[in-house]
Amino acid sequence: MKTPFPKNECHVPKWFVIDATGKTLGRLATEASKLLRGKETTLYTPGVNQGNFVVVLNAGKIIVTGKKSLNKLYFRNSQRPGSLKKESFKELKARIPARIIERAIWGMLPKGVLGREYYRNLYVYSSSTICYKRAKGEASTLISLNLLKESNWLIKNF
Repeated sequence: MKTPFPKNECHVPKWFVIDATGKTLGRLATEASKLLRGKETTLYTPGVNQGNFVVVLNAGKIIVTGKKSLNKLYFRNSQRPGSLKKESFKELKARIPARIIERAIWGMLPKGVLGREYYRNLYVYSSSTICYKRAKGEASTLISLNLLKESNWLIKNF
């Protein structure tokens, strides 16, 4: 008997929408990274991109437990002398809340070409509306979380 090896062309990706309101950062990031990699499918293969698209809404309403809001630090560096900047979770949440979730999910994805492909399928928004850009000449469309429940998107609750 031959073992079936799933090809990338046979996979049809799904779109998952996660509402981050009141969710813990680490638990949301692990669920999102599993969905991005496609680990919930029965034909999961580590070296083939069989992942899905993940949209995270309300990034500003994410929570952390304990004293992490003050003690957890985020660093950025432009590689220029004296350019190392650090800020706490609370400060970054006030400035760019989507970056917190993006960095947490990035740390859980494999590093390399395949991990970068997975990361391109992640969309994080600070509000509960998604802005779709249409083709050239057409207006962009705003889709709210209530409209997503009525359409064929998969709302992920955990």
